[in-house]
Amino acid sequence: MHLLPIFDVTEKIVAALKQSPQVLLHAPTGAGKSTALPLYLLEQNCFDGKIILLEPRRIAAKSIAYRLASQLNEEVGNTVGYRMKAESKVSSKTRLEVVTEGVLNRMLQQDPELAGVSLVILDEFHERSLQADLALALLLDVQMGLRDDLRVLIMSATLDNQKLTALLPDAPMISAEGRSYPVERVYFPINTHQPFEQEIATMALRLLAQESGSMLIFLPGSAEIVRVADILKDKIDNNVLLFPLYGALSLAEQQKAIEPTEKGYRKVVLATNIAETSLTIEGIRLVLDSAIEKRAQFDLKSGVTSLLRQRTSQSSQTQRAGRAGRLEAGICWHLISQEQAERVASHQLPEILSSDLSSLWLSVLQWGCRDINQLSWLDTPTPQALHAAKELLYRLGAIDKQGGLTPRGSRMAQWGIEPRLAAILDYASEQSDNHLVTAARLCAILEEPPRGQEINLEWIAQQKNTFWSRREKQLSQHRKGTFCSELLGSLLAVGFPDRIAKNRDNQGRFRLANGQGAMMDDTQSMSNAPWILAPLLLQNAHYADVRILLALPIDIDEISATFPKLIENNTTVEWDEKRGTLVAWQQRQLGRLTLSQRQLDKPNKQQMQQALLNWLRENGLSALALSEETQQFFIRLSLAKKWCPEALLPDLEEAVLLETLETWLLPELGEVQTLKALQQIDINTIIKNQLTWHENQLLQSLFPTHYLAPTGTKVIINYDLELPPVIAIRIQEVYGEQQSPIIANGQLPVVMELLSPAHRPIQKTQDLATFWAGSYKEVQKEMKGRYPKHLWPDDPANTAPTRRVKKYSQ
Repeated sequence: MHLLPIFDVTEKIVAALKQSPQVLLHAPTGAGKSTALPLYLLEQNCFDGKIILLEPRRIAAKSIAYRLASQLNEEVGNTVGYRMKAESKVSSKTRLEVVTEGVLNRMLQQDPELAGVSLVILDEFHERSLQADLALALLLDVQMGLRDDLRVLIMSATLDNQKLTALLPDAPMISAEGRSYPVERVYFPINTHQPFEQEIATMALRLLAQESGSMLIFLPGSAEIVRVADILKDKIDNNVLLFPLYGALSLAEQQKAIEPTEKGYRKVVLATNIAETSLTIEGIRLVLDSAIEKRAQFDLKSGVTSLLRQRTSQSSQTQRAGRAGRLEAGICWHLISQEQAERVASHQLPEILSSDLSSLWLSVLQWGCRDINQLSWLDTPTPQALHAAKELLYRLGAIDKQGGLTPRGSRMAQWGIEPRLAAILDYASEQSDNHLVTAARLCAILEEPPRGQEINLEWIAQQKNTFWSRREKQLSQHRKGTFCSELLGSLLAVGFPDRIAKNRDNQGRFRLANGQGAMMDDTQSMSNAPWILAPLLLQNAHYADVRILLALPIDIDEISATFPKLIENNTTVEWDEKRGTLVAWQQRQLGRLTLSQRQLDKPNKQQMQQALLNWLRENGLSALALSEETQQFFIRLSLAKKWCPEALLPDLEEAVLLETLETWLLPELGEVQTLKALQQIDINTIIKNQLTWHENQLLQSLFPTHYLAPTGTKVIINYDLELPPVIAIRIQEVYGEQQSPIIANGQLPVVMELLSPAHRPIQKTQDLATFWAGSYKEVQKEMKGRYPKHLWPDDPANTAPTRRVKKYSQ
């Protein structure tokens, strides 16, 4: 044990902890930072109080606790103990507690001074879980205001030094060498022409055939693990054993994967990124890295977490390769090209920037902070994510309109569980023992949901599961109630009112109360249920609808009667496209779902008018059949703002008019309720009257509606936002004109589209003088024979204009 590299720096660590409140330790895989350093610090009697060792995962916490206790030749629960969700082994003798992240944060909330604790060690901090970031923020606050003697040791195999040193500039950084053997890292771009799982299995069999020893295969998720295992089981030798390893497995099943195999056997462990750090998996010298992982990403719009399939970071790939060199020289095959591997991100995105923050914000409020910046963060949560968190907590009744913690919110925080589940437990605890026991089992299932095809919560709740049983007893506070499946619907409605869903097509497609679409396989027994409640959803990048993972058929009338505050009575006015008129409905709504409705005979005038304006906003001013003159008015005004901004004419873009309908159109509506009646209003005059008389005169002078020809003819000027303005006029009416008209204070020449006597275009020009002197000769030659009765002079620049034929023009 004393050969471990960590012992080269233990004295430095002790000295640093005596002098500094925070110490950073960088110790690669195999250095002994988790399995040797905590005992060394304990045995040196450096601290009077307890040492808390924080581990990110339950399997790691339990495994490390047993390993530390075995080094003392003791049972767990004596000098070394552990605490985790639904399970703990500690006693009055315990001086070193290995805890999981949620446990540490509950300890801090219950006792902010951490009385009796001298040192907190944050292990594997590079994983940057949400709870680890929160723990560090709370610990720094405790050190600053309550316990200047409390020490914090932050250690990891791959610390993000830049952010940590920026947050803790005075914290000493100590580095230890890792105890690992050489690992040959080979890069193989995966064959994309083969199914992913088939290619993984092929590469695994190839590596097993070429090399000796046991293998660790890193895969994105449990589904891929199951599929690869199915392929391998019929192709591997009898002395090769397969073990899955992912978070949803029971601790007993996870333990099988990390234990050594019997002599004469090899094993293949198929794992997610749970196996990157913390866990020591015995006998591994071969690693097959898919270089792909699934990361949870919270969607602020839908309120649903999606699992994004993405390339692993460089630090993650290094960690994976390191698993092959724990016991002897090893080999790691990365199924990615070396060029691609060098281009991926150096570290993964911290959970605090990609997760649902409702639990974190409830903890911050419980801590006594109303501003996120009152605590020190490595990465400050985004305002958008915090807003979504506050919205959810408000809907659950945990905070008031001012954002303060309500009495219910305070009780919810005490449960130390996700806010939705805490709301369920808080409600159940005020009802009956049966409610609380049922709620406890329900929350246990939702904390550790099963993997499989069955999604019916009522059926799942009847199944046996060791974790669920332990967690149920813990959350029910050992009440003597009875589980009642008929209570499940009302309990779920407390924590997941936005997940109540109405059937859309009897083929597994539903609409949630928040407006989001959801789906399940049409083979599910619930696919034709009129109403369900779906607490567990998964966003899929390939579908607009979210996938339903767990659900329960519900009686919507019973839910409405039990929770009347969920139901709103609204008057909705809609536009009936077929009839071209407004129709008013009295609706009973749950969120964005309509429970029932009836048409109103005498709707409220104000609501009808507002609905008409809303319809107009959706359809645009074009629905009013605006005249060509009004459309030209908008274009002229836009051009005036572009070419003559000094004129300071008002902004009457369509978007502005639609936004201000209540100001200029509402007073003119009167009793209007149909499109026909709306179109009979003199909208064109109303719009023009939005400009004062002076502004209309100014617009007319800058961008006139007409051109007055020398003959006295008023010709419309056609404006376009992209092209120059155009006048279409017979050529005879502009004889004698030396130049084309110029508008916009002499900035914009007008295009003259010269017409034949039959009003057909014969030439376009912005320079009459050049036209008369040049290409007019060709026009004259062609037109003179075609229209002999009309005047085609040899010198048009000095000929009087005319509207008449030749004999009247002499």
